Amino acid sequence: MEKSDYPKILFISRAYPPILGGIENQNYEISKSLSEIVETKIIANKFGRKMLPLFAPYALVQTIWLLPKYDVVLLGDGVLSIIGWFIKIFSDKPVISIAHGLDLNWNSSSLGVWYEKFLVWMYKKLWVGIFLSKIDKFIAVGNTTIKEGVKIGIPEEKFVFVPNGVDIEKFLGTKDYSRRDLEKTINMNLSEKKVILTLGRLAKRKGVAWFVENVMPKLPENIVYVISGDGPDKESIKNAIKKTKQFDRIKLFGPATDPEKFLLYNTADLFVQPNIQIDGDMEGFGLVVLEAAVCRRVVVASEIEGLKDAITNGKNGFLVESGNAEKYAAKIQAILENDDVRKVFGERARDFVKEKYTWETIAKKYLEEIEKTL
Repeated sequence: MEKSDYPKILFISRAYPPILGGIENQNYEISKSLSEIVETKIIANKFGRKMLPLFAPYALVQTIWLLPKYDVVLLGDGVLSIIGWFIKIFSDKPVISIAHGLDLNWNSSSLGVWYEKFLVWMYKKLWVGIFLSKIDKFIAVGNTTIKEGVKIGIPEEKFVFVPNGVDIEKFLGTKDYSRRDLEKTINMNLSEKKVILTLGRLAKRKGVAWFVENVMPKLPENIVYVISGDGPDKESIKNAIKKTKQFDRIKLFGPATDPEKFLLYNTADLFVQPNIQIDGDMEGFGLVVLEAAVCRRVVVASEIEGLKDAITNGKNGFLVESGNAEKYAAKIQAILENDDVRKVFGERARDFVKEKYTWETIAKKYLEEIEKTL
């Protein structure tokens, strides 16, 4: 079919590259993939959160001007539902929003007490009470996101689950890396060592500090833990390392460039994503676990929130009870004991992700849901 045979999409994103982040990456990939199938106009904020107060009215004016030429509006996340509310005042064209999780159950725990209470009150009154109710359909990146949406009063029938994807070609095109490359990169002697890796934003819900303090002491001394990323929980992780005196076993690497990320994925023996339950916070979807699987890594992740949607137990990784240090340690040791079995599983995990989670496949699912709404 030609592009002209499909509905025309006006896509609006408040979070978009070159700014780095989960929503930014997801919005970019889905808009790019949709553009390859259908006519898609993208209105995007490429300057970060500080520009949102200026971007929102700009995007609204652009939307009003362009709306007659398009069949449906797709919002990059629930924060933009205010634009959907305005559209519904003068148009009956469908407005669909991607839902990531925190855009529905947002909290402001990092702010001062009075300011936090005011913002949460305003969010509940306006976004939850008025703006989100005008959206025709929500495409949720995880089933936990749907549950959170229902909790705040959005009818369950308005939701459909479509997972995120992964840029397979970006990872397939990487060069071969050796363990020596990893040693040079993290400045650590890895002779006779096994390396486990966590990569991504260091938020408390990621469970890295918990893992350092509770799981690493239960693992054999030849297991090294590499942590790549930055974020608000970095100091807690440092304190956990000091508390357990594991300076020689844990490497806090910092945020990785793309080449460094490819190297880490392709040279670690195992990838772990030890998320824990945090009130007011959640994992919408576990993109990094798919990236690790594409690089043939065995993944061990917490059976919690969006990670349950990204990992099919025994297919592209293994799920472990969140917060259970004994089960984490046992699973990791069992996997690292047999290199041949681990390599075979890694190949199968890559094939599983290539079959289920390419952005082309995900974009077609988005298009199906858009056409159903029309």
